[in-house]
Amino acid sequence: MTLPTEFKKPKPKVIHLLSDRNVGGIKSTSSSLTNSRLKEKFEFLFLSESEALAKLSEIKPDVVIWHDPCSWRSLWRLIRFRLATKLLIQEHHYSESFEYWKVRSPWRFRIMLRISYGIAQLVVAISEGQKNWMRSHHLVQLKNLAMIQQCRTLDQFFSVPEKPRSKILVLGAYGRFDQQKGFDTLLRAMQQVKTPDIKLLIGGYGEHEDLLRSLAAGDPRIHFVGSLSDVPSFLAQCDVVVIPSNWEPWGNVCLESKAAAKAVIVSQVDGLSEQVANCGLLVPPNDPTSLAKAINMVDEMSAEDLITWGKTGRQLVVNAWEDYLISWEGLLCRLLAS
Repeated sequence: MTLPTEFKKPKPKVIHLLSDRNVGGIKSTSSSLTNSRLKEKFEFLFLSESEALAKLSEIKPDVVIWHDPCSWRSLWRLIRFRLATKLLIQEHHYSESFEYWKVRSPWRFRIMLRISYGIAQLVVAISEGQKNWMRSHHLVQLKNLAMIQQCRTLDQFFSVPEKPRSKILVLGAYGRFDQQKGFDTLLRAMQQVKTPDIKLLIGGYGEHEDLLRSLAAGDPRIHFVGSLSDVPSFLAQCDVVVIPSNWEPWGNVCLESKAAAKAVIVSQVDGLSEQVANCGLLVPPNDPTSLAKAINMVDEMSAEDLITWGKTGRQLVVNAWEDYLISWEGLLCRLLAS
């Protein structure tokens, strides 16, 4: 028997807070969750901080998930949300390598994080590496710390066909052109790779584009393809994906590349380190010489070995999306029941 609408228990309201809608990985992950099967159990809303604060009394959310970077200026907003409802911080931004590259005063930065994380009922790390960094610096009480490896819907990447390499090895790299993504290291590495039988496709845009084009210096092997509207089609052209990030709390590009059955060359930082198991190479960050050696090593591999790496990577993430949904469903249910 179906209950009349007026007797049905309303679904819990969960607000995703994200003020910058241009942050690709966070947006794709949060949107995937919002539009997943969990929408049958929860009512998801996607708002900026200012929109949510203006409508708090009207919406009366059961949970607020904070995706923005914490800062001293955000403390009062965190407090307002925590006083109104259950607050969860999902930490997409900060990590050990971020701290190394971007933080001038680690002790002050860590105090801010301890206060911010202490306001929330729960903090969710998006990788083991990030979680271990939080634990090692006592940034959050262990009972208030959870870890869910970040994911997004991957079906369109699983549909990318396996690509046997031809004589010319096609490398791919994509993302924002900024300090974090380390494309300057990749282009400096390419200056040390002497074989002509390599093509590098670079997709993306950003503030460092002029610098990157100058580093490419007219190298005919390097092609800038602009902003990507169809990432799976871009990956279909590639034999290997290079992810030379300087910091990366997780790294959706690695997840997507593995789902597309591509071998990877990845910086050994933060959440990227734990994503490569028998499906690619790890190299030190900001080290063009080591990256050039890795590219040469991959170039010397047989087509069969590259395909094996690709298949292994795809198999590693075949259940990643369902595992992600199960983890979030359980977490939200426990939080609402507490």
